[in-house]
Amino acid sequence: MIRNLSLKKWLYISIPVLFVIGTCFHFLYELSGESPAVGAMAAVNESVWEHSKMLLLPILGWWFIFYITKGKKHGLDPRKWFSGMLVSVVAAILTTFLVFYFYTRAFGVECLVVDILLLLLSDAVGQLLGFHVYEYSKGIRVSLSAAAALLLMVVYIVWTFNPPHLPLFLDEASGKYGIQPKSTAFSAYSPAPFILIHQLVNMLVKFLD
Repeated sequence: MIRNLSLKKWLYISIPVLFVIGTCFHFLYELSGESPAVGAMAAVNESVWEHSKMLLLPILGWWFIFYITKGKKHGLDPRKWFSGMLVSVVAAILTTFLVFYFYTRAFGVECLVVDILLLLLSDAVGQLLGFHVYEYSKGIRVSLSAAAALLLMVVYIVWTFNPPHLPLFLDEASGKYGIQPKSTAFSAYSPAPFILIHQLVNMLVKFLD
């Protein structure tokens, strides 16, 4: 019980921390000089899909780093912990999609303050549900959680450079989708994010094995 109370404290602290980090992810692409490597994991335009990147890497990073730094101290079960991580990031992203379209399409609300608060709400929903899974589920194999997280990251990278032409991916202000190529050659983009993800996954698998 004491361990769980301590974990809950860190969980509550993580919500505003993730909110601040996620907000930074909104500006990273522009601050990097529109680097494709940065754009692979940071928002590159004002579409709903790109805004959900403000959740993806910060949440995955928090769960992974917390396990590395405090896993032994809190006696964390890796199966349950990384299952919670997966639920947290998926729940946060889905919350953003569902709530955004609910208040913009059902009620016609377009307000920057509400958009900002949605990020905080999504972080909170994701973290709370993820911790609930950790506390009450048996979890799935760590390799499955890692594979699902990797697949999600790959999907985000692919749809950054080659997004479906659907409303979810449309930047309504510019009428553009994803990163606009400067040339027709795909080689104009650096493979760095793909290599980085591959290396991180290999490190994760070796660490958990």
